[in-house]
Amino acid sequence: MKKKSLYAKKIIPKSLNFEKILKNEKIFKIYRHFVENFKNSDNSNKIAVSVSGGPDSMALCFLISCYKLKKNRKIQLYFYLVDHGLREESAKEAQLVKEKLKLNKINLKILKWKGKKPNSNIQSLARKKRYELLYNECKKYKINTILTAHHQDDVYETFFSRLLRGSGTEGLSSFAKNEKYFFLKGYKFSVVRPLLNFNKQDLMYIAKNVFNFFVTDPSNQMEKFQRIRLRKLILNLKNQGLDFNKLKLTINNLSSSNKAINEIVENNISENVIYYEKKYLIKSNFFLLPDEIVFRSFSYLIKKISRKDYPPRGKKMVNLIKQLKNKDHFKATLGGTIIEKIHNSVIVNEEKQKKGKIATI
Repeated sequence: MKKKSLYAKKIIPKSLNFEKILKNEKIFKIYRHFVENFKNSDNSNKIAVSVSGGPDSMALCFLISCYKLKKNRKIQLYFYLVDHGLREESAKEAQLVKEKLKLNKINLKILKWKGKKPNSNIQSLARKKRYELLYNECKKYKINTILTAHHQDDVYETFFSRLLRGSGTEGLSSFAKNEKYFFLKGYKFSVVRPLLNFNKQDLMYIAKNVFNFFVTDPSNQMEKFQRIRLRKLILNLKNQGLDFNKLKLTINNLSSSNKAINEIVENNISENVIYYEKKYLIKSNFFLLPDEIVFRSFSYLIKKISRKDYPPRGKKMVNLIKQLKNKDHFKATLGGTIIEKIHNSVIVNEEKQKKGKIATI
């Protein structure tokens, strides 16, 4: 007779009844808060849920499953966990999360980051790879909405991380949005963050009381990562009186300023850019506005003309704009476009093939 695993028996209880769990007053209050914050603006019938196995994503699995059960049974939920393979135990942890969710009628698919792993900038590259794997699955099954378990602490950390990088109003205010659209190889995705107004303690309460299980990432204790050092800074700021409502007020003010800037950018493009014979002709007045307006206007044009997901890096854009302002004759390539200045006019078109020697920014 085959011996059963005592370890598995100990940590994996029998299937849970979500309806019964919602009778817990605190859990039901958290669920109602989730319903108020979850905006399925695209009315998507197919939704992907990004799962890490941590307390935040385990809570999200429960909350979105309850939403489907009580609010919209037509929604098809797809649960994904990306095993980055950066730690020896990651595969076992992923399998354990899958077993735990399966017992509660939640089917999880594990995606693996295969190939050689980087030696530096690991967290940033891992995030990029995670979204790439998720996007590929979504495109395959025609899913347009991805849910992530980012919460209040993530808003704090992202805000101060971008502040340290010198981000402007757009970078400092964009993460706090519950919904953001992305394009990858022509396919549009909506990334929805329904837990941004939730504190860590409530999500931990659900993970413990619903599943009695979550995965702990040891990197959360490693101070070599900036986000870990930022958490200590944020804790000190909280002790000095910075609460989430005050941070949200600051972000909302920045967002309002950013919206006003974007309106000026739109006017600059509509008044000073002419589309003619598959080329964009930019008038000299385009460059007379403040630097931030010119930078955003030109970034938008490059992104649109090249049909890429992101514009070129900021330093390259600043260098290009500087040369366009200071030189009468100039020609260069940047971000899949050819930019040429002749006297007071600038011509931009898509780079198809190189003709002659052209400077690369």
